[in-house]
This record gives sequence, structure tokens and C-alpha cells, in this order.
Amino acid sequence: MARDPKARFDRWRAMAAESSFTGWSGWPSYVSITDRRLVGERHAAELRRTGRRLAPVVPKTRSRALARTFWGRAWCDNLAAYAALANRLERGRRYVRNGLVIDLQIQPGAVAALVSGSDVYEIRVAIKPMPASRWKALVRGAAGRIESVVELLAGRFDEGVMAHVCHQGTGLFPVPAEISYRCTCPDGSGGGWLCKHVGATLYGVGIRLDEDPELLFRLRRVTATDLVTHATERLTTASSGKSGRRSIAPDQLSSVFGIELDAASHGGTREPRARSGRSAGNGRGKPERPARTSRTD
Repeated sequence: MARDPKARFDRWRAMAAESSFTGWSGWPSYVSITDRRLVGERHAAELRRTGRRLAPVVPKTRSRALARTFWGRAWCDNLAAYAALANRLERGRRYVRNGLVIDLQIQPGAVAALVSGSDVYEIRVAIKPMPASRWKALVRGAAGRIESVVELLAGRFDEGVMAHVCHQGTGLFPVPAEISYRCTCPDGSGGGWLCKHVGATLYGVGIRLDEDPELLFRLRRVTATDLVTHATERLTTASSGKSGRRSIAPDQLSSVFGIELDAASHGGTREPRARSGRSAGNGRGKPERPARTSRTD
């Protein structure tokens, strides 16, 4: 049975609009940004009527970076390092900037999104779990250098830790070989080809990290508190070891636990107390003998 001619034409038009295919005039059939937004808005309205909760990606800045916070920018910078994918990623960036990602959900090891074009396409990105050996090395490298989970999620730590955490291949961010994706558009339906809708999804993750940076640890299937817990354990072990027992420096305690310690806790010098029975004026430091009393019979 022959395929419906109208359906064939609609498919060709979608391919012309969303990929590099051209029409009879030699130019792709263009769908304006306004029309793409309308397609997305109508689809989103239909989904909401069914009770589905959507989480659209809305950039909060007009700068080229898209993201505003440390983790969001670091994620986007990591994407920019994928030189072989630069063209598709750049087109995906424009989709994000124009508000065409109508839903994005981050789960452990996966990202699901809906991106609007001439139609609304479903995207699924899978990211391999972070290797245990790599995570342990990252935790060891950051030991004692991150003050708290709050500081970690805010990106407030020294440049050495920052370089360690963000280094491609050994840090927290995935490399291209750890990412697989599939999109329902004509370009991405076969999988393995990064279309602009997948690019928009990946950049959308960076904006989502602006709102909740802990999602990055969830995506990589690791726990943010490990970086701080290991630091605390290391300091405790150093202070209670059997050989070469050392005390924890006060400034270390303050930085790890985020509290101010008083002078007594710092182990500062105290005023020596006079021993009982000792006279303050006795320069030799010997106790005075009690006076003799007369004995009565």
C-alpha cells in the first residue's frame, strides 16, 4: 500500500526545515522562530491538559554564556570543548536562547527533553556513570580543600580544586564517549548523530544547573557530600593516628565545620592557677607552714 502523499510531503518539509535538505528552489523551507514557538506552546498546552508537568528551559541572561553560575557555566564551557560537534551545538544554543526547549528533566544518568521546531521532538540523552576509580581520585584530590556542601554547590573553592573538578576526562564532567543520544527528528532518529535538538538539550542542562547545581551530581550518579565528608575524615585520621599524633589546627576546624571557635577551643594559653595552699607572695613557690598553736592540757 502506497504511503499517503500528504504525509510524505509533510515529512519532506520537516526534513527541509530541520536539516540541510533543500526544496525545489534550492533553498530550505524555513520555519520562523515565532512559528516554532507557537508549535511548542500548543503542544505544551495539550500536555498540560493531560496533567503532565513541564519544566521549560528559560535563560536568565542575555550573554553568550547562557548560564550564570559556576556550575552552569562550567557545564557549557565543557560542551564548547567538543570541537567536532561545534556546529550542531551552536545551533542548539540558539534554540535554547529562543525558548524552544519546552521541557527538560534530569534523572540519574539521563536527560529527557522536548524541543520545538517545525514539530515537537523528543530527545533522550544517556550519560554513563562516573567510573568509581575516577570519582575516588577526584574526592582524594579535593580532600580538606572544600569547606562545606554549601560552598561546593556555590562553586566557592580554590582554583586548584576548580581545575581538578572541571578537567575533561578526569573531572566531574562527561566526555563525548560517555554520552549517547537519540532524537525523533529526521536528523537524529537513527541515533549517534548530534542534531541541534540534542545540542539544545545539552545546553539546557547548563541552565538547569543554575537553578539546582546538585543535579549535576545526580546526573553523574555520585554524592556531593562525599567531597566534604572525605575532607572531615582525613583531618580526623590525621589527629588521632597512632604514630606521629598531631592535633588539628584551629583554622582547619573552622574551615571544615564553618564555625568560629573560642580561645579555649583554640588551645590558647591560659592564666596559670595558683595551687591551693600557696601564697601569692611566696616567691619560692613552697606552701607556707601552718602556725603552731599552744597545746593545752
